[in-house]
Amino acid sequence: MWDQLKALHAKSQDRKITDLFADEARSEAFSVETDGLYLDYSKTNIDAQAYAALIELAQSTGVEKRREAMFAGEKINETEDRAVLHTALRNLDGGPVLVDGEDVMPGVLDTLEKMADFANAVRDGSFAGAGGKITDVVNIGIGGSDLGPAMAVPALAPFADGPRAHFISNVDGADLADKLAVLDPKTTLVLVASKTFTTMETMMNAKSAFDWMAKEVSEPATQFAAISTAMEETAAFGIPAERVFGFQDWVGGRYSMWGPIGLSLMIAVGPDDFKDFLRGGQAMDRHFVEAPLADNMAVALALVGIWHHQISGYGTRAVLPYEQRLLRLPAYLQQLEMESNGKSVSLEGKELSQTVGPIVWGEPGTNGQHAFYQLIHQGKQVVPCEFLVGAQGHEPELDHHHKALLSNCLAQSEALLLGRDYETAKSMMAAKGFEGDALEANAMQRVFSGNRPSTTLMYKTLTPFVLGQIISLYEHRVFVEGAILGINSYDQWGVELGKELAVKLAPAVEDDGSTEGLHVATAALVKKAKALKG
Repeated sequence: MWDQLKALHAKSQDRKITDLFADEARSEAFSVETDGLYLDYSKTNIDAQAYAALIELAQSTGVEKRREAMFAGEKINETEDRAVLHTALRNLDGGPVLVDGEDVMPGVLDTLEKMADFANAVRDGSFAGAGGKITDVVNIGIGGSDLGPAMAVPALAPFADGPRAHFISNVDGADLADKLAVLDPKTTLVLVASKTFTTMETMMNAKSAFDWMAKEVSEPATQFAAISTAMEETAAFGIPAERVFGFQDWVGGRYSMWGPIGLSLMIAVGPDDFKDFLRGGQAMDRHFVEAPLADNMAVALALVGIWHHQISGYGTRAVLPYEQRLLRLPAYLQQLEMESNGKSVSLEGKELSQTVGPIVWGEPGTNGQHAFYQLIHQGKQVVPCEFLVGAQGHEPELDHHHKALLSNCLAQSEALLLGRDYETAKSMMAAKGFEGDALEANAMQRVFSGNRPSTTLMYKTLTPFVLGQIISLYEHRVFVEGAILGINSYDQWGVELGKELAVKLAPAVEDDGSTEGLHVATAALVKKAKALKG
């Protein structure tokens, strides 16, 4: 199938995407809609023959069988011998979910209820803290214990009527100092998010936050809660079991915001809106399971990604939300996609013959238009763009702003598609009075090659339900791409080596530490750092 797809690409790579719109039904044929979420992928150079071949690729690589295995609780994370069941965390209206023959749903729902009880207590003042009312919540975590809620809280700001949420992740003390500087310890609740309660950055920040709290609160641990399964460690920290919220090893870190890792979000927006977020994810799960591959939104998004990266050779994809409140979505998807599918070895432990995960990056529009869109439009490399936009905003009195935002989003995708040819640019410059060599030079500066692919994900308004749909959609996109490429999307061994070496290096960077045993290049940098410190 790969050879067939490469041949189809070779035949069509010089074709204009606009030529495909000779078929008046193209926009309808190359789009998917489910529960009010609409994906348009017509502005790509994928035609009916190529899409059919991509669907055949998905079938031949066992996407459907692997999807069934995931939802059945089979241990598709082979290298860690674990099931992959973050979908169970949002299975509010579904049936039993079995792992090793045991239904995990009673435990999932009990934990959700425990989270809701605690969130309500914080929100209504029953859990008062030393200051009589919790006004701020600080989530301390990193990676999957930070990026999800740190993305979702600003995304759902119109629904946030609880304590303000803040996020500390970086071991750089500046992150901790700047966030805590504006808070009152007496009215602050600290959530420590670490499954093992041993994550270096998280525990260093947690201990420093404890010391900060202790300056104003006589029993600082009373204003801490933990998201962890390490009950002995949390007890040693002083956090009682009723304020410890755990999740199972079949929930990977970057897939964990649907459960206790989302506690800061639940406190901010309330349990009801948090459940709407879960229901959005659940709705996308049902679509992913039930829709035929050819009409499946996650499959379509994945196949577009395969076509652009593996077949067309485009090295990156830009995620461009025209939704300021989704400003952290590109960073969230960087982890979701690059940690999941940034692999070079197959499930069988064999070296892969092609690159797998593209580089994912982006910024909200319209800011990006005044930054990197120059390269997207006129750079030599092609960057497939993924636009996201709502049909309306949350501020009716600022509807003219949202209309400007929407028109900019649609204009950018059209500009990528159409471009501007030399003759048009030459006529423009001639009308401005340019002649001869100056006319040619100035016209060339204004040529846009066009024919650059994009997709658009559209929805009515960004709500908890819609956010759940979007995140679940991208999770399943990662799954489909990983299944097609024959990799394990649910381990992340690539993050381990650096952590191991950091432990080894820690004594060396102490003021009186020795560099003996370090690589000569690293030893030189350690010495330079000490010299600069003075």
